Amino acid sequence: MKLPDSLREQLKIPLGILLPEIQADKSNIQKHVSENSYIITVGDRTTEKMIEYDLIPSLQIIDNLEKRKKKESPKLTNNTIELSVDNPAAEITLQSIDVIKKAFTMQPPVRLYVNGEEDLLVLPVCIHAPENAIVLYGQPNEGLVLVKITPEIRNKAQSLLDLME
Repeated sequence: MKLPDSLREQLKIPLGILLPEIQADKSNIQKHVSENSYIITVGDRTTEKMIEYDLIPSLQIIDNLEKRKKKESPKLTNNTIELSVDNPAAEITLQSIDVIKKAFTMQPPVRLYVNGEEDLLVLPVCIHAPENAIVLYGQPNEGLVLVKITPEIRNKAQSLLDLME
């Protein structure tokens, strides 16, 4: 599924709470994450930051790029299951959706390496994530977005996905 130009502006609107860069520290993030939250990070910098804060994401989706520049993977924690998938820029492949669904059935932590671009995978993640999930992703040059998975968020993500070609 390809991202139509008509949807680009709409996708710049955060799906959840936007914590400005200066406020995206451990204590502010912890206010939104409960003890039993299933934490999902989409993006290298976000994943790296959460690992630094000792808030190990259950599912980590990275592409080894930050603002289109090559980047070293965030450090792996013990017992992390590693998966990989091809997902071209401005697309969401059916294979990516299948691998995301599979990741949710595995014992966390799971790291998904994306060959291509991971940004849009926030949508299938929000649709298929478990009930107690919180999704974190970076909003370029603005901060960190935190999305608590609710039926409303699932529906919104599904409608955005349905608009892709």
